[in-house]
Formats: sequence, structure tokens, C-alpha cells
Amino acid sequence: MIRYGMVGGGPGAFIGEVHRMAAELDGACELVAGAFSSDPGRSAERGRELGLDASRVYGSFAEMAAAEADLPAERRIQFVSIVTPNHLHFEPACVFLEAGFDVVCDKPLTTSIDDAYELCRLVGDRDAVFAVTHNYTGYPMVKEARSQIGSGRIGTVRKILVEYLQGWLSTALESTGQKQADWRTDPARAGVAGALGDIGSHAHNLVQYVTGLEVESICGDLTTFVEGRKLEDDASLLLRFTGGARGTLSASQVCVGEENGLSLRVYGTDGALSWRQEEPETLVFTPVDGPSEVLRRGHSYLSPAAAGASRLPPGHPEGFIEGFANVYRAVAGAIGARLEGRAPSAADMDYPTVFDGARGVHFLHRAVEAGRTDGWVAARYDGPTSTT
Repeated sequence: MIRYGMVGGGPGAFIGEVHRMAAELDGACELVAGAFSSDPGRSAERGRELGLDASRVYGSFAEMAAAEADLPAERRIQFVSIVTPNHLHFEPACVFLEAGFDVVCDKPLTTSIDDAYELCRLVGDRDAVFAVTHNYTGYPMVKEARSQIGSGRIGTVRKILVEYLQGWLSTALESTGQKQADWRTDPARAGVAGALGDIGSHAHNLVQYVTGLEVESICGDLTTFVEGRKLEDDASLLLRFTGGARGTLSASQVCVGEENGLSLRVYGTDGALSWRQEEPETLVFTPVDGPSEVLRRGHSYLSPAAAGASRLPPGHPEGFIEGFANVYRAVAGAIGARLEGRAPSAADMDYPTVFDGARGVHFLHRAVEAGRTDGWVAARYDGPTSTT
């Protein structure tokens, strides 16, 4: 079992609990340490709730990294999970990488392009495992869509439509002190983007993962509808991709009645694929000259990647937690392969990397720039990759 620690995820945090459930779903990872809050008392409180050894619950991430590094190899954590607000990703990630630990980090990777590139450098120098939890890449039918496009089943991609629509910020919820709304609408903590950073980053990553296409240029309309809000709560982007494909990306948190309306449609010369996160068990393939084909999770006709990402038989739904769990399972597999001196399998390496995270940060900054101009902005990623 791979031992891990957590930075963030203290009392009142939502995503930390999701990460803990997901990391331990397959019995591959065990939480043994944490710096759950910048307040030592609140960190200790969370540690007690989780039943951790009090000596392994820390008042700061720097203290945790130093103390864990001093422990014998058979006791110390083997990776850290960072589940803090956006502006608190970079520093702990650097500290733990420099202390010799692998890292799992929530998205977006950082709030600045320079910081994202620095993390890429550190990961490359140390040959570290570093995953960014774009959990929708963990859904079986998303993996199936990727396999179908990679096999050429829909031909050359022409058009991509991706949207992520929510309604929970259609009023000034942040003014009530609601914790999740408060930091997500604060530029000092969320970064340069609001809805784009929170959910548009998932939409962009989903497109890249499924199609493998890079965004070349962006034309954007970013709007703040709720009076007094400092970041955009609605974004509409036109996208031009490498290879000539065209697309649109919509990310909004003011669409009343919408919950987590992430959807992807990809149209090629020979067919089309359609997937909706709120109905994640189904992928629809439509050929250019025939009836639609409905593919369902858990069946033997799916690709090995989709089959390997499933835990339950057909008809027993899997979703959000399992998507995160597939990222953690891959990380555990990659770390385990290194410890055993063997080459990691394709499944072990099927997680969003630090380089994917850097692409996402680059995209967000170019999209915000496009929203401030009156035309197209060059957006092709020219930062570090796993091959540089």
C-alpha cells in the first residue's frame, strides 16, 4: 500500500474529503499524515477526526515535508496530495518535490504560467510522479471516447463543442460567507479566472485528453453578470485547433437550474461522439451514414482502457468519486512500478501530468487575454513537455 499525506482538506473543506475517499477506494493508498489547515488547531482537529497519529499531524506543510523526509523510508509518506485553494498549490508542491516526494495536486496547477513551468522543471529534474486531478479523464466512457478517436473511428476531427454549465453562483453567494464561493470568486486566491479557472479548466482538459488536439488560437467573450463580483462568471470561447478543427467552449456558473452540466461532442469526417457527465455511463457514436450506436460502461466490447477503469458490472452507476479514484490508482501504480524496479504499464501512466496542468494554466491565461481584446489571440502551448 502506498502511503500518502495531505495538505489542505481541513474542517469545512469539500474537495479534501472527495480526495480521501477516492485515494482509498481501491485499497492502494493509505493516509498517514497531514497538514490539513494553516491553523495548527484546526489541522489537529481534522487529524483526530481521521484517527491519525498525532505526531504525524502538522501545523504547516513546510513542517510536514521536513519531518516526513527525516523518517525512515519504510514509514514516511510516499506522495502528498495538495487540495488547497488555487493560490496555495505552487509553494507546497515545490517544497515536497524538493524534499524528494511525489505529488498529486488539485487543478488548476498554479495561478501563474511561470510557476507552472517551474513545477515542470522540478518534476523533470527529479523524474517525479506528479498528477493533476482532472478527474473527468478517469471516467470509463471518456477513456472509450479517447480510444475511439485514437483508432480513427470518427475520421478526421472537424468540430468540437464542449460546455460546463452550473447555476450555483447565479447570485452573490460569496457575500454570505459561503466558503466555496468565497475563495473561488476572489482573484487573490482563485487566480486570473473565475468560471474558466474553476470549471472551464476541466472542459479544456477533457478536450485535450479525448482528442489529443492543441488549441492554436482563441477568441473570447468573458462576462461578469453578478454585480460586485471580481472575476468572470460566464465565458464563451471560439477555438481553433491544430490540424484545422474548430470548436467552442462555454463555461458558466450563472445558468440557473444547471448542476454540473459538462458535455463533449466531437464531430469527424466519418462520425461523431457525444458524452455527458451527468449521464456518464453512456457514450453515443453516430456514423456518417447510419443509426446511432449507444455504448455503455462495463461491457466487454469496450476498449481495455475503459474496461480497466470500471469497478462494477453494467447497471450499477459509477461516477465522480471513481473518476478521482482512477487518477489515484494510476499514481499508486506508477510509484509502485518505480519501487519494484519495473516499467510502468500504460494504465499506470494514464493520469493528467504536471505538463497537462501547465497546458491548462497557459490556456486560462490566453483565454483571459482573449476576453480583454477584440479579436483572436495566439494560444498554442510552447511550454515544457515530458519530452523536453
